[in-house]
Formats: sequence, C-alpha cells, structure tokens
Amino acid sequence: MAMDNSNSSLFSLFGSSYGNRDSSMNVPLTSTPASSQLSPYLSVDPSYLQNQPEFIPLEGAQPRRGRFELAFSQIGGLVMLGGSIGGVQGLYKGLQETAVAGHTGKIRRTQVINFVTKRVSGSANTLGTIAVLYSALGCMLYWGRGNKEDSANTLLAGSLTGALYQSSGGLRKAGIGGVVGLALAGLFVACTSRDKMRDYNSRY
Repeated sequence: MAMDNSNSSLFSLFGSSYGNRDSSMNVPLTSTPASSQLSPYLSVDPSYLQNQPEFIPLEGAQPRRGRFELAFSQIGGLVMLGGSIGGVQGLYKGLQETAVAGHTGKIRRTQVINFVTKRVSGSANTLGTIAVLYSALGCMLYWGRGNKEDSANTLLAGSLTGALYQSSGGLRKAGIGGVVGLALAGLFVACTSRDKMRDYNSRY
C-alpha cells in the first residue's frame, strides 16, 4: 500500500497530527530588523544574536563606574604599590646594613627579613592612608557637586589630600603638601585625558 508523501500527516509525540498544508505551520524561520519573530526551533529572539554591547546597565544606572566604586580599586592598588616599593627598599637596605655589620648565615637572613617587613608595612600604610583620604574627598566632592564627575574633582581631591596629610606639620608643610598633591593629580589628569583622546581618535 503506497502512501502519498504530499498528503501524509506528521504525528507528534503526543498524538497530535499536522498536515503539510496546515496554515498554522507557516512560521518564518528567519528574522528581519523590522519584525523579530521567534523561530520555532529557538526559544530566544534571533535579533538578540546580533552584535550587541558587552553589558546591559541596570535601569537608572550609569554606564561607567562612579567615584565610590573606583575608591576600592584605588585604595587596594596604592596599598599594593606601597608594599612593593617598601619591599624593594627594605631588601636593598637590609642587604647593605648586614654587609656592613658583617652578619652571615641565618643572622643575616633574619635581619634582611626584618628590614623588608618593616618597610613593607610602613610604605603600605602610608600610601593606604593617602588613598583613603583621596577617595573620601573625591566621593564628597562628587556627591556635593550633584554627581558630576570631571577633572576638577580629581584636582581638588589631590590638593586637599596633600594638605590634610601634611597638616600636622604646620601651615607651611600643609601648603607644600597641597601643591604636591595638585601636581600629582594634574599629572594623572593629563595622562588619562591623553588616553581618552587617543581612544576617541581611534574610533572616529
């Protein structure tokens, strides 16, 4: 007994049959920008498979990180930088001092480790304190100016950080600290602005 393939019915796993002329089976398998219809073989809209941004910000959220979020990475980065600088200084100073004193063997190794440990903790605490002051002042300026983020916040925060850090030494030292902080903040702004201009030129 021969079966006509053109008029035969397709049986599903649940017993329902569909004819090849059933109008409900005429579902397009492609998607156009004008009409994004679901494909019966995919449970997602094919338009989502096109090139999209790497992330989708939450509703009302900023597409870039704010001052408060950047504070954590800045503090951690400066602490690690201070520890690294202190470790190198402590190692050099320890080797130099133990060589002059004539220490050898375990005694010299112990003295070198002591030098390194003291320098690491001192440098990390110093830069960590500066980072906390800078981040706190930057956040206050950011919120005080109505969540406005620009180079003025960085320059003001750097200058105030230097002045406050040296304020215990008197007005003169506070002024010198403010000038040094302003200079470092200006250098940072100049470097970041150059990178932004390079990225802008590469795009356009």
